[in-house]
Amino acid sequence: MAASKQMVFVMVLMGVWASCLGVPQYPPPHPPRYTPAPSYKEPARPYSYSYSVNDEYKGLHISADETSNGASVQGSYQVALPDGRLQNVAYNADHYAGYNADVTYTGEAQHPHEAPRYPLPYRG
Repeated sequence: MAASKQMVFVMVLMGVWASCLGVPQYPPPHPPRYTPAPSYKEPARPYSYSYSVNDEYKGLHISADETSNGASVQGSYQVALPDGRLQNVAYNADHYAGYNADVTYTGEAQHPHEAPRYPLPYRG
């Protein structure tokens, strides 16, 4: 009986030893190095654009123009409002003063008379 216990012990010991041989022994991983993300900031470039839309059928009248020297932006736009007035906005923007707009309106607001309301037909 003692021999069989010793044999079982030796077999278990050999199994543990064999299982340790099958596991690869790697060195511990290096700690991750956290570095700041690379910066892709490009210098500002001067630009200029303008456009205008004048659609008589739809009653759409808008226009805009803008210029930049790389440090500040100047521009304006005009919009025909539904009440018949023209809204004019002239603006300047930079990183120090922020966005500054001057809004003016030309023309008189026209409000057409409200259409008469008729009662809905009776549905019985």
